[in-house]
Amino acid sequence: MSDMQSRFTAGRALILLTTVVFASCLQLLPAFAQAPDTSGNGKLESIKITGSTKYRSEQIAPATGLSPGATITKYDLQRGADRLAQLGLFATVQYRFASEDTGVRAEYQVTDAPTVPVWFDNFPWFTDDELTAALKRAVPLFDGTAPGRGSLLDEMSDALEALLETRGVHSSVSHVLAAAPVTDAQVQQFRVEHAGVNIAGVEFSDPLARADRGVQQRLSDVVGRPFSRTLVELFEFEQVRPVYLSHAFLRAHFGAPTAQITGSGGNARVTVVSPIEPGPAFGWSGVTWNGNSVASSAELNGLIALKPGDPADGIKMEKMWDAVRDEYTRRGYLDVNLTATPQFDDAAKRVSYAVSITEGPLYHMGKLVLTGLSIEGERRIRGAWGIAEGAAFNKDIYEQFAATGIKQAFTGLPFHYEKVGRFLQQDPAKGTVDVLLDFQ
Repeated sequence: MSDMQSRFTAGRALILLTTVVFASCLQLLPAFAQAPDTSGNGKLESIKITGSTKYRSEQIAPATGLSPGATITKYDLQRGADRLAQLGLFATVQYRFASEDTGVRAEYQVTDAPTVPVWFDNFPWFTDDELTAALKRAVPLFDGTAPGRGSLLDEMSDALEALLETRGVHSSVSHVLAAAPVTDAQVQQFRVEHAGVNIAGVEFSDPLARADRGVQQRLSDVVGRPFSRTLVELFEFEQVRPVYLSHAFLRAHFGAPTAQITGSGGNARVTVVSPIEPGPAFGWSGVTWNGNSVASSAELNGLIALKPGDPADGIKMEKMWDAVRDEYTRRGYLDVNLTATPQFDDAAKRVSYAVSITEGPLYHMGKLVLTGLSIEGERRIRGAWGIAEGAAFNKDIYEQFAATGIKQAFTGLPFHYEKVGRFLQQDPAKGTVDVLLDFQ
């Protein structure tokens, strides 16, 4: 008899079992002489969870569905591992157990899975703090973040639905992994389905937003539509923030919009309060260039539309950086990358910029690939194309040709093309770019 068999015969067994999230089956080790079996002859003495850096053992253990003192089988232990894996909080789950004279000691070994922030999109009846507090009371493993998938998300939705009931709102709550407005960071977004609450108006805390005619004219983009924080924050970013940048409020801060709800049922309406802190308006102090060799600093300075002392108009600055990029792409440097870092002088209320340029490789014209053309059409397009094969590629010529050159090349022909697909196929290793035009 082997040492392993003798240990089982003596009434002690140590079995290591592994459950990986999404695994479809589990290979069990043989010889369960003293392990709990399907007849239920094992009594759980203790349960311990190890490996998590976010949760303590006593926080996780209830999620297995097992309780010390209960009679269990080995399949109950497996189901406990399955429950942990299904939560979505753990990337892997392993377990092992020892059958002793006093009962079964179970240990689950886990590794934490990544989690993301939680985004409450349309809960105007509650603040974020109230929603978070309710989830922490109802879902013991909720720590303010959420997994990308798993049964914990359903528990959170159920808890939020129960909270809505306290305000007489009978709606389901969905969840989806999405990009946050403005930052595009991944969040777990929770939404009330068919909430039935529209935006009645938007109140800005700062007079500039209240007085700006453009902002007021675009309020119809949100007013009258169903309340959504995503909608409101995108509106602020796309319509309100540019106003502050154009007035040199480069550090304007937009606080989280809050909702003031009036009425109930089908008559409920929300007024959105948008807090804005404009901060100081800055003056322009200039720019320094780093990493540029193809274009001299003097040439790049010629593209700067602001003079020292001018208001540091953020919209004009974006156009300046675009002009620098365009200058490089005209010279064949299609992969140019520009990083503009502001350097604020708060005392003087001035800002200068350190601009770092990564020029990338020089691209030359490769092949002009044409599809969908007649023989005469192809002859005309090739005759009108303005960059010789092997010459430095000029993206400006390419854009102008796509905008007007193609139409001019077909002047006098009795037919026209409804759509022209275009694509640049770059080969950084060869330093070439093929132009692909598909006529339909």
